[in-house]
Amino acid sequence: MTPLLALGSPGWLWLLVPVAALVVLYLLAQRRRTTYAVRFATLPMLERLVPKRPAWRRHVPAALLLLAFVVMAFAAARPQVDQQVPRERATVIVTVDVSLSMQAVDVEPDRLTAAREAAKDFVAGLPEGFNVGVVEFAGSAAVLAEPSPDHAAAIAALDRLELAEGTAIGDGVLTSLAQIEALGDETTTEEGGEPEPVPAQIVLLSDGTNTVGSSVEQAAAAANEDGVPISTIAYGTPTGTVEVNGETVPVPVDQPSLDALAEATGGNGYSAETAEQLDEVYEDIQSSIGFRTEPRDVTPWVVAAALLLGLVAAGLSLRWFSRLP
Repeated sequence: MTPLLALGSPGWLWLLVPVAALVVLYLLAQRRRTTYAVRFATLPMLERLVPKRPAWRRHVPAALLLLAFVVMAFAAARPQVDQQVPRERATVIVTVDVSLSMQAVDVEPDRLTAAREAAKDFVAGLPEGFNVGVVEFAGSAAVLAEPSPDHAAAIAALDRLELAEGTAIGDGVLTSLAQIEALGDETTTEEGGEPEPVPAQIVLLSDGTNTVGSSVEQAAAAANEDGVPISTIAYGTPTGTVEVNGETVPVPVDQPSLDALAEATGGNGYSAETAEQLDEVYEDIQSSIGFRTEPRDVTPWVVAAALLLGLVAAGLSLRWFSRLP
């Protein structure tokens, strides 16, 4: 898991050592002060000489000042936090299963219709500079829209999804990879960095098991060779059924196979049993594809916090004791 806070120069944390020593000296000084007062004054006299004010006030300015020193030590170590930065370019292939099992009505109004509408919203929400393509697969795979920045064409292609027999998941992946390769060696330069290959990803939605064509293992090996992760969505419920020649045929979702494909290619495996869950899955994929994580230096904010703590310590000390801590 990526840490929420990282340090660019952790060696500067050694500055905490003298701060710790200062804490020890302060505690020793307070102990010596108490011992001295008790030794040279009777208790009734102490009650008359020492102003009646909360004892904790004496320690607040010093504690805030010491805390300011700690924060300054962290500032010297150059703290950094991760932030999400929009990508300039990427290629996304939306690959959709149109096998006959997608007509199951366990998802309203049916699996394919709900999948189509969710995919259209997903494409519409991708950054304008992204290349987006659409591939459908049943007994074989077909390209409905070649990857391009024309998102309207991809959305229109999703309206042309048609049911057919068979489930060729492997062929769907290989056809999607071919579309990515056809774009050539595109590069992108983001925020003044070195040119890098345009990142690509396949988002594959299916509800069944590979039954024809290339194996899922072959497809995963090809995706790994090309460095293209596949995010899979297992869509539907375990109790889904379809009517075939007057008979009710169960069409449960094969999530383990789809999860294995995602894991083998460095992608993420998702599942959704309702249209609402599918929308949430696509939103999560959208955020992971459309943004990259970069470290952001927050040293100025930490320095400002240390300065604010020091000012509060000085202000309280002047107000309560008419002197600086």
